[in-house]
Amino acid sequence: MHLQPIVQNGQRVLTTLQLAESFETDPKIINRNFQRNADRYVQGKHYFALTGDDLKDFKGSRQFDDSLKFVSVLYLWTEKGAWLHAKSLNTDCAWDAYERLVDEYYDIKENIIPLSKDQALVTVLRKTADLVEDTQAIKQEQHEIRKLITQVDLKVEEQITLDHGEQRRLQKAIASKVYELESDPAARSKLFREIYREIKDRFAVASYKDVKRKELQSAINYVENWIPRRVS
Repeated sequence: MHLQPIVQNGQRVLTTLQLAESFETDPKIINRNFQRNADRYVQGKHYFALTGDDLKDFKGSRQFDDSLKFVSVLYLWTEKGAWLHAKSLNTDCAWDAYERLVDEYYDIKENIIPLSKDQALVTVLRKTADLVEDTQAIKQEQHEIRKLITQVDLKVEEQITLDHGEQRRLQKAIASKVYELESDPAARSKLFREIYREIKDRFAVASYKDVKRKELQSAINYVENWIPRRVS
């Protein structure tokens, strides 16, 4: 991976064009993903935005880069910003490229100056804080996903009707009730029609088979306490 190094605030960064070429995608897609998830990006952490004199100076240092000619705001992406873009693209190519960028570009430090003990401690604490922040964001996202899954599960559960075995349970409860109420075989058919009709009305279904699974026990209790109209 051969990229012309760009250093901003002491760390290596990439232009949108460089990042897009590394991820084998279009710069427009990088910009679109950034706009859609702008609230997740923090300036100074995930990117730097150059405007005015800063942009003019940058263009002056890269006079042969025609892609910068008409740019009014230039975004420079840090390693953390590249990670968010790889996550948005979520392709094998993007993740492979991100790993190569970390190993072959971002982790190569420019003009390394030994840190004092206090400076080293501050650096470690900052990195730890960044890691905790990223971990919390991931946990929040996982929580939202689990919440969505639970909502979908509940919605699906609301729509599930009786399976064959549960239909048989309801049929047996109905037959038991009819046989309990009527000993005359000729009169039982009328009771069967009546109880099935009332079950459909009671549970607002076209057939007893369409009773919701969650309402099976309610349907059985209804049958067990059912009194035909001719007796009531």
